Amino acid sequence: MAATRRPGRNHLFVPGPTNIPDRVQRAMIVPSEDHRSVDFPTLTKPLFEETKAVFGSTEGTIFLFPASGTGIWESALTNTLHRGDTVLTSRFGQFSHLWIDMAQRLGLNVIVQEEEWGTGANPQRIEEALRADTNHEIKAVMTVHNETATGVTSDIGAVRKAIDAASHPALLFVDGVSSIGSLPFYADEWKVDCAIAGSQKGLMLPAGLGVICVSQKALKAAESSSGPNDRLAHVYFDWADHQKQNGAGYFPYTPALPLLYGLREALACLREEGLENVYHRHAVLAEATRQAVAAWGLKTCAKEAKWNSDTVTAILVPEGVDAAAIIKHAFVRYNLALGAGLSQVAGKVFRIGHVGDLNELSLLGAIAGAEMAMLDNGVKVQPGSGVAAASSYLRENPLAKS
Repeated sequence: MAATRRPGRNHLFVPGPTNIPDRVQRAMIVPSEDHRSVDFPTLTKPLFEETKAVFGSTEGTIFLFPASGTGIWESALTNTLHRGDTVLTSRFGQFSHLWIDMAQRLGLNVIVQEEEWGTGANPQRIEEALRADTNHEIKAVMTVHNETATGVTSDIGAVRKAIDAASHPALLFVDGVSSIGSLPFYADEWKVDCAIAGSQKGLMLPAGLGVICVSQKALKAAESSSGPNDRLAHVYFDWADHQKQNGAGYFPYTPALPLLYGLREALACLREEGLENVYHRHAVLAEATRQAVAAWGLKTCAKEAKWNSDTVTAILVPEGVDAAAIIKHAFVRYNLALGAGLSQVAGKVFRIGHVGDLNELSLLGAIAGAEMAMLDNGVKVQPGSGVAAASSYLRENPLAKS
């Protein structure tokens, strides 16, 4: 008789959604309550302040929406820009491509700087474009911080320096969906005007809560964009509606109550571990993964070490091998979820996500499963080589700095 139950738990190693800590899951098991009650602000008001820490901000304003990161992208664009406004962006992966598509469909004029997949935003080219824009027609620079399709992280600090070197007033919008809460992010220092995050990545929650940290400059832009007929349409994502109610701890809609309780507990987890330790842990797990890839004799999609992401590693399979077959086999045979290749790298890479609530033994399970799935699909790697390389590195490099 065929088995109808798979013993053990699914090993989730996509770059989001991520593994949720047990205590966060328990915190979300709450009864319904009146979100207009006098007690409700005791939950919500601290969230608006405490969430700033993961953005590296004390000066920004936090808005919380029941939405995915895509919804928060839309809130950034529609609150600050007008139809026909010009924005500058780099395309080097699936998610930068999707942001471009959204901006165009909303009626914006998008200047696209094409970069090779496996690299990231080019600050020099950004500076050159801004210097050439003597009439300051470019209203915003849009950058994906961490491109999960290719396992690449761009240097947002360098992008800010490029904007400043050009003495250009453009807003800076950063997609930090797969970086915020996992990689160092300094919204105030980098003068990020709209920093975008989703609950299902470094915040270790289910999908469904979108978070944006907005600068004072962006709030002023939103004020100036209200009124004229050519403003980008937005109702649900209107920041002004939130500003009227968030200060008292309420929302202009029915909030996703369990996610708010989960966010409170997830922030406590990050605070107790310490953000510097969180960043260090992700860096160590990422390097251990890259050590395994090298031991297999394979390469990552990132073209140079400077582009390496510490939340996901995209691994190039040998010519003639279908990465999708490896991913399917890993799931069906070993109950291991690996990330698929997207768009230009579909079938060429599989991805190991090392983001969220993970430790050394969690990661080693994913590396072992990926290794077995490759062997089963004819990839000639030395059995045990990836696990050995990763475990050797992990034994010498503790996850906590202090």
